[in-house]
Amino acid sequence: MLSIKGLHVYYGGIHALRGIDLDVPDGQIISLIGANGAGKSTTLKSIMAMVPKAEGTIMWNDKNITNVYTREVVGSGIVLCPEGRRVFPDLTVEENLRIGAYLRNDKEGIQKDKDWVYDLFPRMKEREWQLAGTLSGGEQQRLALGKILLLDPKILLLDEPTKGLDPFFKITLAGILKKLTAS
Repeated sequence: MLSIKGLHVYYGGIHALRGIDLDVPDGQIISLIGANGAGKSTTLKSIMAMVPKAEGTIMWNDKNITNVYTREVVGSGIVLCPEGRRVFPDLTVEENLRIGAYLRNDKEGIQKDKDWVYDLFPRMKEREWQLAGTLSGGEQQRLALGKILLLDPKILLLDEPTKGLDPFFKITLAGILKKLTAS
């Protein structure tokens, strides 16, 4: 599905990624493990076209996406849940979820996926009227994940998705990944 070859990224004079090669086969879960500053987040941001690449190629289902815009990457089915609970604090839970489906036109599919998110995180359904900025940190992380699940990802990139969260969320995340790899 996803193939990275010879990827180099610089932040000013810092050579952040040095010739990364990575293949992600269809239906597999791949983990990037390393110390702080090892380039895990930079690799994910490179895939999403959020940082410029100096060298290398990124292929997605045999299409070169090395130099496309982030919107095109997302539109092709690659979705990133970044570190740090990225929700719109002044919008409700429901509005955040609707924004998550912004590239989709299938109303029935969106509703089905929104119901699935509410089944995964029942507290979100109870609080669909509540401003996202007033949720706890863990609830915001759940909402951030729910929001990107509404994009109907073909590949889900997660950057520190369980940082500081309870074991229940980690079990739920394992179930989400199992469902996504089965389809």
